[in-house]
Amino acid sequence: MAGMSLKALRVNKGLTQAQAAEKLEISKDTLSNYERGKSFPDVPVIRRIETVYGVGYNDIIFLPKNND
Repeated sequence: MAGMSLKALRVNKGLTQAQAAEKLEISKDTLSNYERGKSFPDVPVIRRIETVYGVGYNDIIFLPKNND
């Protein structure tokens, strides 16, 4: 599988941000920040992302942090 962004993975699963955030046990705002590259998930959240989206870490494209 080629790498996919967090947003693309979520959309492929047919989940809204709110639904995905609930499954990942994080807030919708936190997920939005991850998807936009404003922050980066810690290891426990990355493990949940792998499980919920059915992908490995190497298949996830994390956007670079924005410095704004």
